[in-house]
Amino acid sequence: MHISDALSRPEIRAADRWIREHDEETLESQIELSEIPAPPFGEAARGARMLELFVSAGLVNTRVDGIGNVIAERPGTSGDGHLVVSAHLDTVFPPGTDVSVTRSGDLLKGPGITDDARGLTALLTLARALDAAGITPRTSILFVATVGEEGLGDLRGVKHLFGPAGDARGAAGFISLDGAGLDRIVSRALGSRRYRIVVRGAGGHSWTDWGAPNPLHELSGISAELTRLPLPSRPLTTLTLARTGGGKSINAIPQQAWVEVDTRSADAAHLDTLEAKLRRTVERREKAVPALDFEVEIIGDRPGGATPDGSPLVRAAVEATRRRGKEPLLSLSSTDANVPMSLGIPAVTLGCGGDAGSAHTTEEWFRNTDGSDGIVRALDTVILAAGLP
Repeated sequence: MHISDALSRPEIRAADRWIREHDEETLESQIELSEIPAPPFGEAARGARMLELFVSAGLVNTRVDGIGNVIAERPGTSGDGHLVVSAHLDTVFPPGTDVSVTRSGDLLKGPGITDDARGLTALLTLARALDAAGITPRTSILFVATVGEEGLGDLRGVKHLFGPAGDARGAAGFISLDGAGLDRIVSRALGSRRYRIVVRGAGGHSWTDWGAPNPLHELSGISAELTRLPLPSRPLTTLTLARTGGGKSINAIPQQAWVEVDTRSADAAHLDTLEAKLRRTVERREKAVPALDFEVEIIGDRPGGATPDGSPLVRAAVEATRRRGKEPLLSLSSTDANVPMSLGIPAVTLGCGGDAGSAHTTEEWFRNTDGSDGIVRALDTVILAAGLP
């Protein structure tokens, strides 16, 4: 079936209209979900509400898997494979953060209002529109709200989803709905590897034990060496000293000091080389100061990958974007789509319309400019990828 034929069918036009006519309901859901705290490793309350909303959207086989992902289905006619459409439940904000949302016209403000309350709401609105228009796809659609997309979550939700016991095994494709925007299509996965370097010692009094090996002194030397490592520029490879800590008192030699390091590249070989340099740097210090213990722990590993520009899924997203009057921008980022891309499964990440800013801060905002167009773009992409009978 030609693309224009598929998207001009009456039921697709009806779903398009439903999305636009229920834009206010979409914004209300976005506010509601954003105001349910979902801190790192604490997504259960928001997940429970998503489960209820999946049921009310007409989806079937609703469930929560072993790691906390919320899953539901819209069965297709072929009975062969499935297309996964997802958004993530978690935010970067710790427990106790005030996640209330303020609204002024089409401007919403609140921690996580865009990342990823917008994606979760787009996922729900898409399911509701398919149900309202009576659309049965050829390929079954698996709707998933994932855990652990942010920070030290390390994509644990989507890793489980595509793991040996996961529900996405054998998926024909994967579409992540994440944040705002209407032109960007993430088709390349930025890989990252994250480390915690810990130095331990006996510690002591800052005066009477002065001269004893100091974990913080040695860690500072390691950190300085890491910042001087030469890094490739093609593709760009980065190393960031992200967090550090240690010690208990101003008048004490620390018994422990630590630093967390974030490395990123689209080339896995560059990450491997950088890891080897990091470990050699630590080993040199360890040999020079045997009285201290040195440890390097991997605390995050997000695989890289890519979906070819000519793949049917990328072409579908490109066509859906152009139908909204935007020129597609194929881009590189780190999202839930990293995992299926690394496995060779076609995957993209799409923004869900509107404008946004101040992500990952308590001043995060979303403006509903062409917001419906973003969800219609997702609808068109899903229809082109899943097909119609």
